[in-house]
Amino acid sequence: MTVEEFWRECREALPGLPADMPEAWAFGALPEHADELLALVLAGTKTATASSLWDIEATGEMMPRPGDLSIILDGSGTPRALIETTAIAIVPFDEVSQEHAFAEGEDDRTLDSWREIHERYWRRHSESPRGFERGMPVVCEEFRLLHSSFNSSPLSC
Repeated sequence: MTVEEFWRECREALPGLPADMPEAWAFGALPEHADELLALVLAGTKTATASSLWDIEATGEMMPRPGDLSIILDGSGTPRALIETTAIAIVPFDEVSQEHAFAEGEDDRTLDSWREIHERYWRRHSESPRGFERGMPVVCEEFRLLHSSFNSSPLSC
């Protein structure tokens, strides 16, 4: 299924979505990351994500905002989910909360695990020349799953 076909499916399933197709992207830096994290979203375990503000600035990406829609791709680039951003907070890496770490749904869902995973990720995959620092600004994003290609009926909105 193409991104355009998926967007048409979403608009049929959820009347009232805008005509303009949202950005399509995958979690993580590698296909394996994309598939693992998407599986957590589809299971309802992952309801948050984190981005380096420095990476957003370095790549010229738009800062996510509440109400933004995103089409989430799997590791092969196939659209699988539509999410809506519900909240954004920018906090230093060392001040990310246990609640946010839990909502990201990774590993054992503890803050210690979140810090280890994300430090390793940003040390290896940062798109900013600034890389990783313990006090770096992190964009903590909460979202909700609106529609999935694995589920022919939309989730409650």
